[in-house]
Amino acid sequence: MKARVTVTLKPGVLDPQGRAIHHALNGLGFDGVEGVRQGKVIELDLADGTPTAAIEDMARKLLANTVIETFRVETL
Repeated sequence: MKARVTVTLKPGVLDPQGRAIHHALNGLGFDGVEGVRQGKVIELDLADGTPTAAIEDMARKLLANTVIETFRVETL
Protein backbone atom coordinates (compact mmCIF):
# COMPACT_ATOMS: atom_id res chain seq x y z
CA MET A 1 0.00 0.00 0.00
CA LYS A 2 1.06 3.56 -0.54
CA ALA A 3 0.53 6.57 1.66
CA ARG A 4 1.15 10.26 1.14
CA VAL A 5 1.97 12.64 3.97
CA THR A 6 1.61 16.33 3.14
CA VAL A 7 3.42 18.66 5.55
CA THR A 8 2.79 22.41 5.65
CA LEU A 9 3.68 25.24 7.98
CA LYS A 10 1.03 26.24 10.49
CA PRO A 11 -0.75 29.55 9.85
CA GLY A 12 1.21 32.43 11.33
CA VAL A 13 4.61 30.74 10.99
CA LEU A 14 6.93 32.77 8.78
CA ASP A 15 7.65 31.10 5.44
CA PRO A 16 10.78 32.62 3.85
CA GLN A 17 10.79 30.06 1.01
CA GLY A 18 7.18 30.87 0.22
CA ARG A 19 8.03 34.58 0.15
CA ALA A 20 10.98 33.92 -2.17
CA ILE A 21 8.78 31.89 -4.52
CA HIS A 22 6.14 34.63 -4.45
CA HIS A 23 8.75 37.26 -5.27
CA ALA A 24 10.16 35.14 -8.12
CA LEU A 25 6.70 34.54 -9.59
CA ASN A 26 5.99 38.28 -9.52
CA GLY A 27 9.36 38.86 -11.23
CA LEU A 28 8.32 36.44 -13.99
CA GLY A 29 5.15 38.44 -14.58
CA PHE A 30 2.66 36.33 -12.61
CA ASP A 31 1.04 39.28 -10.88
CA GLY A 32 -2.13 37.48 -9.80
CA VAL A 33 -0.36 35.45 -7.10
CA GLU A 34 -1.32 36.92 -3.74
CA GLY A 35 0.62 34.53 -1.49
CA VAL A 36 2.63 31.32 -1.44
CA ARG A 37 3.09 28.74 1.32
CA GLN A 38 5.75 26.09 0.72
CA GLY A 39 5.55 22.56 2.09
CA LYS A 40 6.62 19.00 1.36
CA VAL A 41 5.06 15.75 0.21
CA ILE A 42 6.40 12.40 1.43
CA GLU A 43 5.25 9.19 -0.27
CA LEU A 44 5.60 5.94 1.65
CA ASP A 45 5.48 2.38 0.32
CA LEU A 46 4.11 0.33 3.23
CA ALA A 47 3.02 -3.20 4.00
CA ASP A 48 -0.64 -3.84 3.17
CA GLY A 49 -2.88 -3.20 6.13
CA THR A 50 -0.61 -0.67 7.84
CA PRO A 51 -2.98 1.26 10.11
CA THR A 52 -3.49 4.96 9.49
CA ALA A 53 -2.67 5.54 13.15
CA ALA A 54 0.82 4.12 12.56
CA ILE A 55 1.37 6.46 9.60
CA GLU A 56 0.21 9.41 11.68
CA ASP A 57 2.63 8.33 14.42
CA MET A 58 5.48 8.31 11.84
CA ALA A 59 4.53 11.81 10.77
CA ARG A 60 4.25 13.07 14.34
CA LYS A 61 7.60 11.56 15.43
CA LEU A 62 9.78 12.16 12.35
CA LEU A 63 8.21 13.53 9.18
CA ALA A 64 6.77 16.78 10.57
CA ASN A 65 7.88 19.23 13.22
CA THR A 66 4.52 19.49 14.96
CA VAL A 67 5.55 22.66 16.79
CA ILE A 68 5.47 24.64 13.54
CA GLU A 69 3.98 22.24 10.96
CA THR A 70 0.74 20.39 10.34
CA PHE A 71 0.37 17.22 8.33
CA ARG A 72 -2.29 15.31 6.41
CA VAL A 73 -2.17 11.57 5.71
CA GLU A 74 -3.74 9.99 2.61
CA THR A 75 -3.71 6.29 1.82
CA LEU A 76 -3.56 5.58 -1.89
